[in-house]
Amino acid sequence: MIGNPTTEILTEPARSGFVYGTNPSVQALNDMVGEIAATGIPVLVAGETGTGKDAYARLLHRLSPLRDAAFHKIDCASFDPGRISSILAFAKAADSSDSKTGTFYLDNVQELDLASQRALLSLLQNDEASEFGEIGAARYVSSASVNLEREVESGRFRRELYFRLNGTCLRLLPLRDRIEDIPAFTEFFLKKYSQVLKKSLPALPAELFAGFSSYSWPGNIRELKNLVRQIVLFGDARRALRSIELSMPSRSELGGAHNTTSLKTAARAASVRAERSLILEALERTHWNRKRAARELQISYKSLLYKIKQIGVSNGKQQEGRKSEVFL
Repeated sequence: MIGNPTTEILTEPARSGFVYGTNPSVQALNDMVGEIAATGIPVLVAGETGTGKDAYARLLHRLSPLRDAAFHKIDCASFDPGRISSILAFAKAADSSDSKTGTFYLDNVQELDLASQRALLSLLQNDEASEFGEIGAARYVSSASVNLEREVESGRFRRELYFRLNGTCLRLLPLRDRIEDIPAFTEFFLKKYSQVLKKSLPALPAELFAGFSSYSWPGNIRELKNLVRQIVLFGDARRALRSIELSMPSRSELGGAHNTTSLKTAARAASVRAERSLILEALERTHWNRKRAARELQISYKSLLYKIKQIGVSNGKQQEGRKSEVFL
C-alpha cells in the first residue's frame, strides 16, 4: 500500500465504508484504530447489529503490518465445537509456519458454546501475543453484539477468554447516537447503489432527513443501507419513509426531540446523548474510579467532574429517571 494507510483509508468513505464519520466520538475512535492496528494486541469490537463491526475488523487488518497476509473470518454462530476446534487447530498450525498468518476474525464470539470457548482459550493460552514481524505472528480480532461483561457475570462466557480477547475494546456507536452522519451515509449509499443497480439518482424530499433523524434505527447502518437501496430501486423516497413509519417513536418517547426543526439541532442532541453514554460506560468499566475513567476518555480529571455534574450523576448513582440503555 502506497502512502500513509491510516490517512488513506480513514479519509476515503468509498474505501472505508462504515468507518467514515463526522461524529466526534467516531472520529476519536478512528484516531485510536491506526495506533491499535500497528500492534499485535487482540481487539474486541463491540456494537449492536449493523454498526459496522466487520468494517472495523477489516480496517484493523488493512492498517496492520499483516495487511498483505490473509484475513480469516470465522462466523462463530455457525460452528459446532468440533468444527471450530478444527479451525483453531489450523490457526495454531499456521502460527508455526515460516510466514505471517494474517488476521483471525472471530465474528459473533458470544455465540460460542462453553466447549468451543474452552478450545479457543486453550489455543490463546499457548500462543502469547507476539510482536509483528516474528515468524508465524497472527492477529486475533473478535466481535460481539451483546455485552460480554454481562455474559461473563451470568456464566455464559468464560472470564479468562474474555480477558484474552479483550486486549483493547472498540465500542461502536449505534446510528441513533450519530445522526449527524446520516446525510453522508445516505449520499454514499445512493451513489453506490445507483451504480450497482444502474439507476439514476432519485430526488430526495425535504422531509427525508427529518424522518431519518427521528427514527430509532434498530438495524443501524445496515438498515439505512437497505432503505437507501430501496429508494434507488423504486425511485421513491416517500415510499421508503412510509416503510419505517410504524417503527417511528411516539412524541412521548421523543420527549423534547419532537420539536426539532433541523438536522443540525437533532445532531447536537445526539452528540450530547453519545457523550453521556460514553462517560457512563467508562465510569462503570472503572468501577467509578474517576481518574482512570478520565484517562480512558482522554480528558482532564476536572473536565470529567464537570461533565459528571452536567449529566446528573453522583456517588456512583445516576439520578432517577434514567432509562436502562441497550448495550452501547
